[in-house]
Amino acid sequence: MAADVIDYQIFGDDMQMVEIELDPNEGVRAEAGAMMYMEPGIQMQTSTGGGVFQGLKRMVTGESFFITSFLHTGQGKAHVAFAAPYPGKIIPLDLGQIGGEFLCQKDAFLCAAQGVDINIAFTKKLGAGLFGGEGFILQKLNGDGMAFIHAGGTIVKKDLKAGETLRVDTGCLVAFEPSVNYDIQMVGGFKNALFGGEGLFLANLTGPGTVYLQSLPFSRIADRIIAAARFHNKGESRGVGGVGGDLLGGFLQGN
Repeated sequence: MAADVIDYQIFGDDMQMVEIELDPNEGVRAEAGAMMYMEPGIQMQTSTGGGVFQGLKRMVTGESFFITSFLHTGQGKAHVAFAAPYPGKIIPLDLGQIGGEFLCQKDAFLCAAQGVDINIAFTKKLGAGLFGGEGFILQKLNGDGMAFIHAGGTIVKKDLKAGETLRVDTGCLVAFEPSVNYDIQMVGGFKNALFGGEGLFLANLTGPGTVYLQSLPFSRIADRIIAAARFHNKGESRGVGGVGGDLLGGFLQGN
């Protein structure tokens, strides 16, 4: 089934949202909980998006068991908006212009025109799945309509030529065309592996094809928050903010 042809506009810089304009009987599918607002005439329906098996497949990729459809049943034009879950950028993908298929890391999917399928795709090699940093499962977007994915920090688009290779931190890989060969290589050198701070493995990408990278994976944000919380709970440090607050409080009491 051909996907609905939708118009859209992306707002914001580091905390982006996408507003989608729907004509009567046009619809859009989104990850549950991503909707920011919608205008009258749009009907929302939450389902498994194709049965229990489809819901379970999405859960494997880190998404919600349910997916929400927004269908414009009124007259004229109506708008619905979806917000990114953490600081970063929204990447629009016109699947009809890029071969009808794109692969992305789990949790990347935000929304897509009605008629675009969201499935799972296994990496081609076992090593890529075991050490890829984001799991063995990738999301596969199929169709000829618009799809929107989200990534953290600054987004870099690389157009790799045939045989051109790029080595990337596994967490920084967001999405890529199926024509790109994706493999995992161990970091060379004993000291690099133990003390380099980049992990033991890097993603090895070989063109041809387009690759999207992110400067700030959510996993890095989560790791820093967890580490800071543990450090604070152990009482080893009150942090700069705590010390600054004490100094300011003492100054105000003394005056």
